[in-house]
Amino acid sequence: MERMVPRLDELISAFDRGLRTVFGPAQSARETPGERLPEAAVSEQERAHAAALMRVNHTGEICAQALYQGQALTARDTRAREALEKAAREESEHLAWTERRIEELGGRKSLLNPLWYAGSFALGAVAGLLGDRWNLGFLAETERQVVAHLEGHLARLPQGDEKSRAILETMKEDEARHATSAIHHGGGDLPEPAKAVMRLGSKVMTETAFWI
Repeated sequence: MERMVPRLDELISAFDRGLRTVFGPAQSARETPGERLPEAAVSEQERAHAAALMRVNHTGEICAQALYQGQALTARDTRAREALEKAAREESEHLAWTERRIEELGGRKSLLNPLWYAGSFALGAVAGLLGDRWNLGFLAETERQVVAHLEGHLARLPQGDEKSRAILETMKEDEARHATSAIHHGGGDLPEPAKAVMRLGSKVMTETAFWI
């Protein structure tokens, strides 16, 4: 069924979710992966490096929340919207896990998170307007790129930081499942130029969030 232009109450709700995502404490129904593992004995430099990596992943989850909320707002098909909303709920758990790990490592969240959220939400809303096939295809490609990104971070974590590693491994499993679900619900394969633009945008975000 064709979806109408979002109602005012939906826009207000989306704005409220955005404020909660960026400025409120994230919640998780699942236990944080690696919570029961002991803290690794690492140097201050290694701890700072791990905190910076987790800051990047936290910002990535801010972007994912924004993308999926924007996509769900403009999705035309009920099944597609439900798939996007389910992915967003699981991504909120990732947000909670990375936020907590940053605190444990003595780091801080990116100062540019409001900017990343706004840009990602707008991009998601545009993707939704293109139709559900491309909307879900965008979700699938996003998740594939996130999986590759997480694999890179797993290789860069300090040796022995099993708490951070457990979080990233679980996130990687969830992201791969989201990609499969998006294809199952009818997502199409994006053109290569679109994938390249997405990779470039992701690179800008990750390199900036590592420092700011």
